[in-house]
Amino acid sequence: MKSTTILQNHAFGVFPIFAGMIPSIDLADFLSGDPVRKASFVKALGEAYTDIGFVAVRGHLLKDESSEALYAACKAFFSLPEEQKKKYEIAGLAGQRGYTSFGKEHAKGRNEGDLKEFWHFGQIVEGNDPIKEEYPENVYVAELPEFGKYGIETYKALEETGKYMLRAIALFLGLDEFYFDDKIHHGNSILRPIHYPPITAEPKSAVRAAEHEDINLITLLMGASAEGLQVLNKQGEWVDITALPEQLVVNVGDMLQRLTNNVLKSTTHRVINPPKEKWGTSRFSIPFFLHPRSEMRLDCLPACISDSNPIQYEPISAGEYLNERLREIGLKK
Repeated sequence: MKSTTILQNHAFGVFPIFAGMIPSIDLADFLSGDPVRKASFVKALGEAYTDIGFVAVRGHLLKDESSEALYAACKAFFSLPEEQKKKYEIAGLAGQRGYTSFGKEHAKGRNEGDLKEFWHFGQIVEGNDPIKEEYPENVYVAELPEFGKYGIETYKALEETGKYMLRAIALFLGLDEFYFDDKIHHGNSILRPIHYPPITAEPKSAVRAAEHEDINLITLLMGASAEGLQVLNKQGEWVDITALPEQLVVNVGDMLQRLTNNVLKSTTHRVINPPKEKWGTSRFSIPFFLHPRSEMRLDCLPACISDSNPIQYEPISAGEYLNERLREIGLKK
């Protein structure tokens, strides 16, 4: 499959968008108050998620200046000496807050660690919700207070955007529009700034991020600083995907695929290594993994079970499923 390449300026350089690969939709249509525009958004989103599982979204709630500021803070943090970064790698948290050093995480079914280091910002629980006891406190970098400031600001904007995306998904599935609202309120979502450092020697077998599917309900990806993201289409071809600064790439995760009994597709994707002449460059990426509360049931929805699509999964809660997957990718023992 061929694609049209359009170059676009970004604070971290010029990179391509590959036209025609994934549908592009405008969240403003869903929020417009116009029932025709809203229905059109729901239809386009549902068709994208039953086909390739990815969609590009403009009109979202993340401000450009917040995105640019967070990328700048990420670059500053990951440029710190290793001993400084390791001060923020907290034992016993399974990597759920703060810093995770290079090569510790691997894809399910792989033993070789991915060529990346990353940081996790997590949920901030307000009020007396008892779920607060389930979550570790966020970790903040004393040397770079702006990292935490823009990290939390971005977390909240993407969480709010994700809420509206899930409302549209609920309507597509024939559910009440607000079906997911209480299930994601104070959910176990994660914002993950990632650094893929320069490659200094021929990799044995690892890539920057091996082929995998995301664990959560949906993932919202800000524009990355370099090319490398690929998704696997129905024809078994790897397709290049780049999020532009004004867009988010939003994909289905395994929890949503499981809940919908494979009606919505959790697409396999990866981050490949750059050509050898670009080994000396870094790549930065910031996905937001939208998770529900741990008690949410992922049992297949009755409306998604039929004679032609019999039930594919055993009943399980979101918390049980997350722990199972964290063990599979090497973050939890």
